[in-house]
Amino acid sequence: MLALTTTWPDLLVFITAAALIVVGALGVISLTNPVHSALSLIITLFGVALSFLEQSADFLAAVEIIVYAGAIVVLILFVIMYLGVDRHPHDEVEPLVGQRVFAALGALVTVGGIITLMAKSHWVTGVMSASMNGTSLSSGQGEITQLGQSVFTTYLVAFEVTAALLIIAVLGAVQLARRDRESEVEQ
Repeated sequence: MLALTTTWPDLLVFITAAALIVVGALGVISLTNPVHSALSLIITLFGVALSFLEQSADFLAAVEIIVYAGAIVVLILFVIMYLGVDRHPHDEVEPLVGQRVFAALGALVTVGGIITLMAKSHWVTGVMSASMNGTSLSSGQGEITQLGQSVFTTYLVAFEVTAALLIIAVLGAVQLARRDRESEVEQ
């Protein structure tokens, strides 16, 4: 059920979670050092976990901290350190002329599309679950069962494709790093 009234503690927790998410996300996209960006991602993920806790989704909050802030960010840091991205001497040289303009344009189109989709579809978070035939998720013990059923039935293909893409991305990064190091040794 959607709560129509808000208490002061709920509002303070929401503001704190939103501030953590926004500050962390801005740090991810604005910091020049990739290691610092990955650490800012942890701040964002803690904000998301706090918002899950506020909505009584304790299991999702724990998964957010353990899986994402723990395992995924460590994997990202491992790849960054392995590639040696933070040691390039020519960071101020733009390899593709005009890439910042196209990136900003792409970001604007993406944000505009998301806002348009949200406005047209009357999207509201947390009201109904798409995978449970329109019934809202209950809090407590049944939450884990419902989440497991939806992940391994309705969203199984998306779950597996995401796992495969993560593995392919890491293997590709390792291959690119080896290719760069082999060319440096030959010169």
